[in-house]
Amino acid sequence: MNRDGRLGVGIIGAGLVGPIVGAALAGAGHALTGITRGSDEDRVDAVLPGVPVLDAIEVVRRSELVVIAVPHDELPGLVAGLADLGAWQVGQIVLHTDPAYGIGVLDPAAAGGAIPLAVHPAIAFTGTSIDLRQLAAAYAAVTAPAAVLPIAQALAVEMGCEPVVVADADRPAYAEAIETVTAFSRSIVQQSTALLAGIGVENPGSYLSALVRSTVDQALAERPPID
Repeated sequence: MNRDGRLGVGIIGAGLVGPIVGAALAGAGHALTGITRGSDEDRVDAVLPGVPVLDAIEVVRRSELVVIAVPHDELPGLVAGLADLGAWQVGQIVLHTDPAYGIGVLDPAAAGGAIPLAVHPAIAFTGTSIDLRQLAAAYAAVTAPAAVLPIAQALAVEMGCEPVVVADADRPAYAEAIETVTAFSRSIVQQSTALLAGIGVENPGSYLSALVRSTVDQALAERPPID
């Protein structure tokens, strides 16, 4: 880490999450070293203009903090593959954004001396600058070895989020909660808007917006039952 606490940050994963996390950290003063190629280069360039597009090994080589934001099924193989190539560096921070994995998935990097962190910002990413405003009102689940937990918490804050510590063993339950609320909410809203459209209501999404928001706010304010 630099004397002023600023890091060279590389992003592996140019989908909806990686560029936004990179932009948030850049906004906190960190320097972006590179990002891997994505399927929508125009969108990534709009969020991270001028950031070099590199392969994963070069991103790791140039970076003090590597943010991995790839699909769930790709994460273990990516981390292990880079370890097999001797890419991970002693003292390098490696952070993944997957809700379901804790730090165990980063064991191959940790075996090479890297510092493993798991930080999941709890928003529905769009991959656009709108997400930066959402992060400012969001929480993030952080999981890390006790000695470096403050680093994970500080990075979550620099993304704009309020950090909440989730134990490594609790990450699967956390991921289930996130998947349940996102999938269920999306399904119910889509079903309701289709019904309204079917009876001729114009702009059914706009019609339901205030109702959905107020209902969700009320549900969130209610104390959940404890088994």
